[in-house]
Amino acid sequence: MSAAPVRKLTQAADFERVLAAPSRARSPHFAVHFVAAAPLPRRSTPQAPVVQDLSTVAAPVAGEPVDNLTGLWLGTVVPKRHAKRAVTRTLLKRQVRAAVAHHAGRLPAGVWVVRLRSPFDRQQFPSAASDALRAAVRAELDTVLQRAAR
Repeated sequence: MSAAPVRKLTQAADFERVLAAPSRARSPHFAVHFVAAAPLPRRSTPQAPVVQDLSTVAAPVAGEPVDNLTGLWLGTVVPKRHAKRAVTRTLLKRQVRAAVAHHAGRLPAGVWVVRLRSPFDRQQFPSAASDALRAAVRAELDTVLQRAAR
């Protein structure tokens, strides 16, 4: 089964909307929030006027149609207070994206935010790039995403 790609959530308003909803599933380190809706439309930024040449040729349509905003949208929240080193934050975000992509076929369409809610023990995982930390994070994410899919 081929699932639609997981798109990246970028707007602060979408994060605020999803994080205001109660968590759908929790684990000791992660909370998963979900809203069954498409992200808010992007705010347009004022730009310089574009001078267009007159033409009788139809302009190519670029991008995705606005009414086709179905699928999974993912945002990650990994605060510095829970993961002090950038390499740890990056590892956690990559693990979250990989786990959500793995479970995408079982997750309902909408906007998802996975939030790190407590730090991993530095005594147990001294290296941010250790295989042990990767395995622990992936196992916990798989468990919490299975609960969130129900």
